[in-house]
Amino acid sequence: MPHTGPRHMTPDDFRRFGYAAVDWVARYLEDVERFPVVSRVRPGDIRAALPSSPPEAPEDFEAVLGDLDRVVLPGITHWQSPNFFAYFPANSSGPSILGELVSAGLGVQGMLWQTSPACTELETHVLDWLVELLGLPETFSSASAGGGVIQDSASSAALCALVAARERATAGAANRTGAPGRLTVYASTEAHSSIEKAVRIAGIGSDNLRKIPTDDRLAMRPDALAEAIDADARRGALPCMVVATAGTTSTMAFDPLRQIGEVCRERGLWLHVDAAMAGTAALCPELRAIHDGLELADSYCFNPHKWMLVNFDCDCFYVSDRGALVDSLSILPDYLRNPATETGEVIDYRDWQIPLGRRFRALKLWFVIRYYGAAGLRALVREHVALTRELADWIGSDPHLEIAAPPTLNLVCFRHVHGDRAGATLLERVNASGAAYLTPTTAHGRYALRLCVGQATTTRRHVEAAWELVRREAARVAAGS
Repeated sequence: MPHTGPRHMTPDDFRRFGYAAVDWVARYLEDVERFPVVSRVRPGDIRAALPSSPPEAPEDFEAVLGDLDRVVLPGITHWQSPNFFAYFPANSSGPSILGELVSAGLGVQGMLWQTSPACTELETHVLDWLVELLGLPETFSSASAGGGVIQDSASSAALCALVAARERATAGAANRTGAPGRLTVYASTEAHSSIEKAVRIAGIGSDNLRKIPTDDRLAMRPDALAEAIDADARRGALPCMVVATAGTTSTMAFDPLRQIGEVCRERGLWLHVDAAMAGTAALCPELRAIHDGLELADSYCFNPHKWMLVNFDCDCFYVSDRGALVDSLSILPDYLRNPATETGEVIDYRDWQIPLGRRFRALKLWFVIRYYGAAGLRALVREHVALTRELADWIGSDPHLEIAAPPTLNLVCFRHVHGDRAGATLLERVNASGAAYLTPTTAHGRYALRLCVGQATTTRRHVEAAWELVRREAARVAAGS
C-alpha cells in the first residue's frame, strides 16, 4: 500500500529551505531601511490576500516563502527599521535570531529541570550573569535566597510579583479561599497599564488599585504613597504591594526607589520595581543611579527584548526570596513528580511563572551576551544616550518646539508651542512621510510627541534625518501650511 502519512521535511530539504529562509531574513534586514516605517495596508487587506479555505494538498515550500513578500511584508510595521522611533525599541540581532532558531530546533519544553537540565541551568546561569552585568543586588542571585527567571514580558512579571505579594500578605489564604476584597495595591499615575491588568487578573480589582500622584518630574511622590497606605490601613484594608517604575513608558520618569522602599519596609509591603526598557542602561556603571535603592525591592524586572538586542519575548524577573514566589505558584500533580524534583536540589521554573510550559528562551540571551560582550552592549547604550541628549538640545533650541518632560536616557518628549492640535498635526505629517515613526503621549495633561532612540541599527545619520523632518514639519505647522 502507498504511504499515506504526512509528508515530513527531510533533513536535506530542511537545510535547503532553511538556507532560503535565513537568506530571506538577511535580505529583509539589509533592505528594511528602504520601506515606509509604518505599514500602509487597510484593515482586511492581508486577509483578502489569503485563500478563504486552507489547502487540502501539500504546497511547495517555495510558494510559502514567496508569500512572505506578497502577503506578509506589506502588512509589516518595521520595528527593526533604524527610522523606528515609536513606542519603545523591540530590538533583534543576528545572534538572537539564531538563538531562536536553535531553540525551535531543539523543541524543548522546559517546565522541569528533569525535562531538559540544560534549559534550566543555562537560564539560571545567564540570569546570574546579568546580576553582575547590571550591578543588581546580590539578593537577586541564585546563590542567595532569591534568583531570576525569564518571563515572556514585564506584564507577566508584574502578575507573578502580585500573586506572591498577595499570598505573603494573606499568609496563603488568598490561594485557598480567594483574594479578600480588602487587599490594596499602589502605583503611580504614570505606571504601565499592565499593573491594572495584573490587579484584575489576581482578583483584587481595579477599585483597589491606588494611583499615587507624581511630582513635577512625573515621579511617584513617596509622601503621597505613605498617606494612601496609612489611610487604607485605618479603614481596615490590607495593603500588599507597591509598584515603582524605573523609566515609565510614557516619559521615562524614574520613581525614587529608595524613599519608596523605605515606605514599604516600614509598613511591610512587597515592593516590585518595573524597569522594562530602562534597566538595560545599568550595563553602564555611570547610569546605575536609576537603580538607587533597588536593594530594598522584593522583585524587579527588565526587558532585554527592548534595548539589549534580544528579540521578543525575554523579560528578566528577579525575586529576593524565591520561596515566596514558588509557594504562591506551585502545584505538583503526580504526573510531574520525578526524582530530581523530590531531592529539592533543582529549580523547576514551572513554579516561577503562570503557565506550566516554557520555551528555551535563555539561548537567545546567551548568544547575544557572548556575541557582543559586555563592552559591545555598553557601547550601544552609550551611543543612544549621547544621541538623545544631542537631540534634546536641538529640540530645546527650536522656536516651534519645547521639551514636554525632562529627557532621560534614550527618550525625548516634546510638544509644539502652538498647542495640542498643532502637535497632533505634526505627528500625523511626520508619520505619513514614511521616513520616521513617532508616537504620542500626555505629559502634565498636555499632548506630546515621543521620540525614542533605541533601535539596533539607528545611528547619528538616522537621528539627524528624523530631526530634520520634525523641524521642517513643525515650521510648516506653525506657518499654517
